[in-house]
Amino acid sequence: MPVIVASKQRLSGTVTLTELDVETDVVNLPDQGDDYVVEGYIDLSQLQEGDCVEIREYIAVDGQNQRTFLTVELCGVQRDPVIRFHSKEVPYNGKYRVTIKQTSGTPRSFPYVFIVLVQGTTE
Repeated sequence: MPVIVASKQRLSGTVTLTELDVETDVVNLPDQGDDYVVEGYIDLSQLQEGDCVEIREYIAVDGQNQRTFLTVELCGVQRDPVIRFHSKEVPYNGKYRVTIKQTSGTPRSFPYVFIVLVQGTTE
């Protein structure tokens, strides 16, 4: 049974943080119609000396409880400011989520783009 891309969704925008130490959703995907592939980017070029951010990636392996998949903390001006979230195949009920929290400095804005490819079959 061949697998096809049944639908494609682009999620893009800018997350503007207004206070420190508040975990803010970048993307928070609900259940999909079938298993899906997700990947994306966040641009951290607004970070300045004294700024630190924590980025977390979550997935609900059991379809209900989101658990941390990855946590990364970055501080100061970034030589390579674009963070890539590599392709992940997620079950239809995996509830994929990415958050950002600024822990120090002046709250900043961070552009992002994610692509979600929901799978299907030809039968």
